[in-house]
Amino acid sequence: METTASIRKHPIHPILVGMPIGLWVFSLICDLVYFFSWGGSEWKQVALYTLVGGILTALLAAIPGIIDLMSITDRRLKRIGVTHMIINLVVVLLYVINFADRRAHTEQTLTPLILSIVGVALLGVSGWLGGELVHVYGVSVAGEGNAGEGTRKT
Repeated sequence: METTASIRKHPIHPILVGMPIGLWVFSLICDLVYFFSWGGSEWKQVALYTLVGGILTALLAAIPGIIDLMSITDRRLKRIGVTHMIINLVVVLLYVINFADRRAHTEQTLTPLILSIVGVALLGVSGWLGGELVHVYGVSVAGEGNAGEGTRKT
């Protein structure tokens, strides 16, 4: 099933989701470097900036994701897609709370680190569901007839 949110048969949502995922994972890495005193306060700042970048790019990636979701007609696949979307919205909300907490408290607390760990863990669950839609059920994949000669047929 091809998606309507694509450019020349290339779905936009999977192109964009790498940005918030990468930014949030790197934000967690920066938090860990700062928490374990492996680096100075600049790591805390980079964690904040990458966290904000992740929020902004996640909202951008959500637009074609919603378009893809609306094009799903199968009830079972729609349920997986809605679950994927809800988890992602919870992740964005966690990171917004994380950002607000970092801005409100100048002293070091465990809350931002815990929120980042939970956020990345939920991203893994959501990514699994998104991968299931694409790789198991073929959502947003061009028709089989478009597969190249070097592609293994199952």
